[in-house]
Formats: sequence, C-alpha cells, structure tokens
Amino acid sequence: MMDPTTDNAGHTGDAAGARSSLEALRAEIAKAVVGQDPAVTGLVVALLCRGHVLLEGVPGVAKTLLVRTLAAALELDTKRVQFTPDLMPSDVTGSLVYDTRTAQFSFQPGPVFTNLLLADEINRTPPKTQSSLLEAMEERQVTVDGAPRPLPEPFLVVATQNPVEYEGTYPLPEAQLDRFLLKLTVPLPSRQDEIDVLTRHAAGFDPRDLRAAGVRPVAGSADLDAARAAVAKTTVSPEIAAYVVDICRATRESPSLTLGVSPRGATALLSTSRAWAWLTGRDYVIPDDVKALALPTLRHRVQLRPEAEMEGVTADSVINAILTHVPVPR
Repeated sequence: MMDPTTDNAGHTGDAAGARSSLEALRAEIAKAVVGQDPAVTGLVVALLCRGHVLLEGVPGVAKTLLVRTLAAALELDTKRVQFTPDLMPSDVTGSLVYDTRTAQFSFQPGPVFTNLLLADEINRTPPKTQSSLLEAMEERQVTVDGAPRPLPEPFLVVATQNPVEYEGTYPLPEAQLDRFLLKLTVPLPSRQDEIDVLTRHAAGFDPRDLRAAGVRPVAGSADLDAARAAVAKTTVSPEIAAYVVDICRATRESPSLTLGVSPRGATALLSTSRAWAWLTGRDYVIPDDVKALALPTLRHRVQLRPEAEMEGVTADSVINAILTHVPVPR
C-alpha cells in the first residue's frame, strides 16, 4: 500500500481517499449542472487516463458550464479559448515576441499552457488552427521556433463542438479526432431536469459565479496521482484483452463502415475500462466495464459509409450491434 501524501490543499494521496474525492466531484458539479451524469463520469475517466474529451451537443445544454464547474471542483489551473473562424494557431500555442528593451525575441506562452484547456466550439475554426492542438494533445509539449516547451502536468483538453450539420462548422480532421480519448454527447435535458434548471435560475442562480453556487475544490493533484497509480494496478485478464481486440477488429470488418477502430483505439478502450472498473470499486476489469465505455471511446474513431449514413445508420448503432454479436468471455 502506497504511503499517503498530502498536497497544499490538504487532500490525501492514498487510493481510497482519492476515490472518495473523485466521487465527490459528482455532488459538487451537481450544484451547478443538472443531470448530465454520463458526461461527468466520462470527464473523470479521462482525468484518470490522462486523456482528452470531446463534448458534442446543441448550443445551450451547459457544455461550457460543465467544464468550468469541473475545473473549479478540481483546483486546477484552467484557461478557455473561444474558437472562431479567424483564430490563428499562435493564438493557442503562443509565439515569439520581440522585446525592444533587450533587442531579443522572447516566448509568450499561449493559453494551452495550463492544466485544463477548454477549447470552446472547436469546430468553428478552420482545420489549420484545429490541428495546432495535435502536438499538445499527443506529446504534452508545444514546439515554437524549433524548441519544444513542455506543458504542465496534469494537462487535459476538453473541447466542445456543435453537431456538424450546424451552419459555420468545420469537421475535425480524423487525426485530431483520434487524439480524443472520449467523445461524449450532451443531450437536451429531460422535462424534469429542465424544470429544475428554471427553478434554480428563478432562485437567483448565476452560472457566471460558481463560488456563489457553492462549488468548492474537492480534489487535488495528489488525489489524481494516487488514483492514476491505483488504476495502473487494475488487473486485465488475457480474456478481457482479447474481448477488446475482437470488438475493435469487428469494426474494421463492418459493412457499414469505411474506417474501423485502430490499435490506438483498442488501447484507449482498455484504458477507459480499467479506470471505470477502479471507480466502481474493483481492482479487475469485467466485460461490463468494456461495454460501458465502448460507445464514448469508439464512436469518433469509426467512419460510416455514405450509403449507410443515408439510411439512418449511426456510429452508435453499429457499435451496439457489434457488442451484441461479439462473444463475451466468461
């Protein structure tokens, strides 16, 4: 058992305490965001796996508020970039600026140098600027003028996007989509959840003032370190590894898809399944863990055939069919 540590905020770094702290995130986020439990769970899983998240939903379903609340409850440094059609790559990564006092160029860091980067409406900017995040997401560094500059740890990109059929959007390149660990859909709220939202606003809730809403930090970097160490020890049997591979290989053979899941996607599914198993209190992975994370981990890594898309087939329906037919290990 690891020796517990304590960060500056007083959060203990033992595995049991870390799980309790991460579970407390749900209650803390619920102070500002009604419902959206699957999205909250996905964000916690991504933190445990050192992965990035793509949130998709129509405008007005609290995507940005969800990320801001997560950052406030995690005691992490956070920055927000509003992606627009005229945004340049240097606006995200930073650039060299000439200093007249020293007659030298100095590096001015961009907003990507943070713990949690909120890339708001990422698909409203052209692919060149979207791609500026590729190195940061994969290598955890930014290269400017040939010099690599490491990013802080932890580093997490949470990007929001509107559905691609909305006017003024640019589809994300496949290479960038594959860098996102999870793609989470943020649906419209149920009738009761929407009533709860209006009731909160009528009582004076201000989404711009999370502190007034009672949101407080409940987890710190020590909790994340302890949790990640515990997830890394979660047992994966050979049968489970084979199950993950069979699911991903089945996507490559599906007649509805032109692009199946790559080996990187299989690795991602294994990683998210381990994190989910640990969050639910187990130190080993079962098939239900794989099934629970298959959709958010794989849906953005496949590409539908045009004729299948015209017939109303979706990536989710294809993956669900594969989960039904691939034999489950006992």
